[in-house]
Amino acid sequence: MTSELIRPVILRLLSNIGSAKEISQYLRRFSQLDAERFAVVKVGGAILRDQLDDLASALAFLQQVGLTPIVIHGAGPQLNEELAAEEIETPIIDGLRVTPPAALTVVRRVFHSENLKLVEALHSVGARASSVVGGVFTADYLNKRKYGMVGKVTQVDLAAIHASIKAGSIPVIASLGETPSGQILNINADIAANELITVLKPYKIVFLTGTGGLLDGDNEVITSINLSTDREWLLAAPWLHSGMRLKIEQIADLLDRLPGSSSVSITRPQDLAKELFTHRGSGTLIRKGEAIRVFKSWTGVDKAKLRDLIESGFKRKLAPDYFKTTKLHRLYVSKNYRVALILTLEDGMPYLDKFAVADDAQGEGLGRAAWHIMRAEMPQLFWRSRSDNSVNEFYVDEADGCIKGERWHVFWYGLKSFEDVQKAVHLCRVRPATLKG
Repeated sequence: MTSELIRPVILRLLSNIGSAKEISQYLRRFSQLDAERFAVVKVGGAILRDQLDDLASALAFLQQVGLTPIVIHGAGPQLNEELAAEEIETPIIDGLRVTPPAALTVVRRVFHSENLKLVEALHSVGARASSVVGGVFTADYLNKRKYGMVGKVTQVDLAAIHASIKAGSIPVIASLGETPSGQILNINADIAANELITVLKPYKIVFLTGTGGLLDGDNEVITSINLSTDREWLLAAPWLHSGMRLKIEQIADLLDRLPGSSSVSITRPQDLAKELFTHRGSGTLIRKGEAIRVFKSWTGVDKAKLRDLIESGFKRKLAPDYFKTTKLHRLYVSKNYRVALILTLEDGMPYLDKFAVADDAQGEGLGRAAWHIMRAEMPQLFWRSRSDNSVNEFYVDEADGCIKGERWHVFWYGLKSFEDVQKAVHLCRVRPATLKG
């Protein structure tokens, strides 16, 4: 697709969700991947039933900007309805639908029907899509006596997917398998998606749900989960119900089998573009992440790596004597020096002097994870940011207050009095810059 064709599409997106810098950054990152490594999108049957138009529009948009998602879907609610109508009982055991031979005809018919509905919906909005209802998953009986015609994946064949992508078409895959002798078997859609993902090793894995993400105890979406720092407290949370716990453990197991750059997003169809193309996202982003280390002095800090991170993140040179002249209060830095927050103590109040995120870490939740660790230890903080900083929107969300200036915006949280706020604003405005250029 030429840049002339992409430009109006991007501008339309920008007017709704983000900045030109963010969009360009993510498009550049995604377009550098092999086509089949961009994203696998898992779609539940409820989304096909209730949000088909939103889903088709979201997937078509990705194709418009030159990206080809690989889509795999289930059809649980539709199967429930059709099987009930035919009075065929299919109990759920261990999370799997028992599939007697009488149910298999219904399973096959429903999956084919739902697959074609999505393909036709994509065609109706100008997207190119291919129906792939067989030939991907070679399977064997999981346990014929216990589950009936339910399969376990023994091999994944990517030929049909490669052919679809080569033709510039979105492959839409049904989670049906076949034995080597040609017997069709019912495969749980989540299991089929995980097997496909393990082979493809995509950069993004997207689960589309009606809730728009994983919810906390207040039914609010958890914006990001860094498994290396969040997994322990998350699994201990009293509000974490068994289904959500299982989902997190399954995602953790899946990410353990993928490159460190891979991530899982859980969002709604209408928010897919915002989740993929903006730093703030719209849903739950889950990464393996990196451990966040905390220092109270420069001793033990790899200053060369930290300097490189700051200079690459801000696109400016750090003052040569910065580490000599800056008295450190706290440093929160990821294990591989891809995120860092540097705090000093100014007139008795913690001040955020630098918040640097490497280009390849932006949007993956690592910066947010480090911020949350810092915030848990710092009940009050103030900081400044250049007026054109793309992170200011995030800062507004995190701050109790903000005073905007022509050159600097001043932010704070936890300050107890108007005098403290006045003092913080003054300190920010008179503080000399330590980044040049």
